[in-house]
Amino acid sequence: LCFAALLREANPSVRAAAGNRHSVFIDGEGRLSSCGNAPDHVPGLLGHGEGVTRLNTPTRLPSTLGGERAVSVSAGWAHSLALTAGGAVWSWGRGGFGRLGHGDGQNRLLPKKVEALVERRVVAVSAGRRHSLARAADGAVLTWGEGGLCCLGHGEDLSNQLLPKKIEALAGKRVVAVSAGGMHNLALTADGGVCSWGDGNDGRLGHGNREGQLLPKKI
Repeated sequence: LCFAALLREANPSVRAAAGNRHSVFIDGEGRLSSCGNAPDHVPGLLGHGEGVTRLNTPTRLPSTLGGERAVSVSAGWAHSLALTAGGAVWSWGRGGFGRLGHGDGQNRLLPKKVEALVERRVVAVSAGRRHSLARAADGAVLTWGEGGLCCLGHGEDLSNQLLPKKIEALAGKRVVAVSAGGMHNLALTADGGVCSWGDGNDGRLGHGNREGQLLPKKI
């Protein structure tokens, strides 16, 4: 039903992302829409402000992202990330564990720019369950949010990161793509290699065991 509604619009979506309870779309003019359900424990999930907890068809967000066009979007379990043409990152939804990157654990009912990334040109974002991941134009990979499950890739430092922090272990690796899962991450390098880190349960890291990885490790 969501996609049927979008196709009836004069300007259908060109990007889409599926979260746990919601979906987010970008149309041809770089505008955001969302649909889904935002229960009480996941405030702001839809990005439409106070009182909007369910949308059965895609509805355009009131935020204009500061006048910039959205070019990419990622929907996590309880939050979303949007990337603009200028390399800025915006986040909204549940703020626990610092997953929104604003230096606190507050929820955001509307998209808010991640000011800690304004000095970098971000080219890719990915939203996990309780953490977030970004790749910058200079090749740096940054993470923020919950650190307790080894998700952030900062070694023995398992503290929550309220602001984006560079993964030093990936410096010089020429990372070209990143993906955040519920409790682990993957990074693809220019030579075709894949690094994984985070919770290793179920063999999700691909290293032949179920051990967690505090730092990115090549598969």
